[in-house]
Amino acid sequence: MAGKYFDELEVGQTFTHEIRRTVTDMDNILFSSLTYNPAAIHIDHEYAKSTEFGKPLINSIFTLGLVVAFPKPVFAGDTIRAETKVVAVRDSKSRPNQGIVTFEHKGFNQRDEVVCSCRRAALMLRKPA
Repeated sequence: MAGKYFDELEVGQTFTHEIRRTVTDMDNILFSSLTYNPAAIHIDHEYAKSTEFGKPLINSIFTLGLVVAFPKPVFAGDTIRAETKVVAVRDSKSRPNQGIVTFEHKGFNQRDEVVCSCRRAALMLRKPA
């Protein structure tokens, strides 16, 4: 935590960050376009109306970028590659046609240094019967 020394931190402390930001539809559309994520659930309002959410979901990686720190900086000219590992799979208890997969995503630079890492759970559709 910026402004805190090691001696001032204890397990279980919670910090509410001062900076807040209202996410806009344009943020979502631009980010999804710039990151080559054409999923209709993010960018197609008509499609999203037919989902259980009724409106587009904000791209989860955009959300992650707003709140997470990264272990190494990335600079112009760096070449970034990604790896994703499935670390857990389980049935959804409430949705029999879906399951929950936990992914571990890692980004590496050209020196094979980890520049970002996260785990996330995703609700995945099963193959149609």
